[in-house]
Amino acid sequence: MRKKTKRRVTRAKDNTRKNRNSKCGLGSGYFLGFIGSAVYYISTASGFWMGVWGVVKSLVWPAFLVYELMKSLGM
Repeated sequence: MRKKTKRRVTRAKDNTRKNRNSKCGLGSGYFLGFIGSAVYYISTASGFWMGVWGVVKSLVWPAFLVYELMKSLGM
């Protein structure tokens, strides 16, 4: 009986590892989006403080994306 429970525990550990690795792509996608939006906002900035504001906007770019999506859908 102990061998059967040991196999179940091993399978449960494998499932948690699999779920943890599947979430890894979201963070890297957000990071690449941050870098891309920071480059865009800084390159279009007309002064130093506009560049700083561009970096701040880069941190919250998903909120801008969702807002514009909702606005274009008429919600």
